[in-house]
Amino acid sequence: MLSYDIRELERRAVQVDAELAPDDPIWAEGDPRPARPIRVTGRLSRAGSGRYYWSGRIDGTAAIDCRRCLAELSIEVAEDVHVIYAEAGDEVGADPDTYRVPPHAEKIDLAPAARDQWLLAVPGFALCREDCRGICARCGADLNEGPCDCPPESDNRWEALRAARPASK
Repeated sequence: MLSYDIRELERRAVQVDAELAPDDPIWAEGDPRPARPIRVTGRLSRAGSGRYYWSGRIDGTAAIDCRRCLAELSIEVAEDVHVIYAEAGDEVGADPDTYRVPPHAEKIDLAPAARDQWLLAVPGFALCREDCRGICARCGADLNEGPCDCPPESDNRWEALRAARPASK
């Protein structure tokens, strides 16, 4: 559970210790999904009138594809997070990095912030190994398993210039 009662926060800070599941509806199509639940921890506290501060950490494993050969990878992700929530009308609330608390809200939901922090922490491009050869652009064969049967590409763009060049003596 990543939702916390604002009335409780008015009295004291709360410890955050929950999970965000890979099948949670917070994930959008195309998001790099976690391989298993993301651990969300930290402390959520009041930070002034109508403001709240979450300082914590997200830990998990991302299931993404190698950028060259498309092999499925598991990448460990661990990131410290510092998030401010502010009520509408607060000048801090105009900052795009601040999460708005709707008027008359009774709870603060950390799931959208945890998702955003996850998306920022997961590498955009990962390799299965440094010397990954990728896949053949013509037949799709995995070149890490060996060469494919496609004929070598020839670059004929310079042939006209080579033909126009005078013969060397």
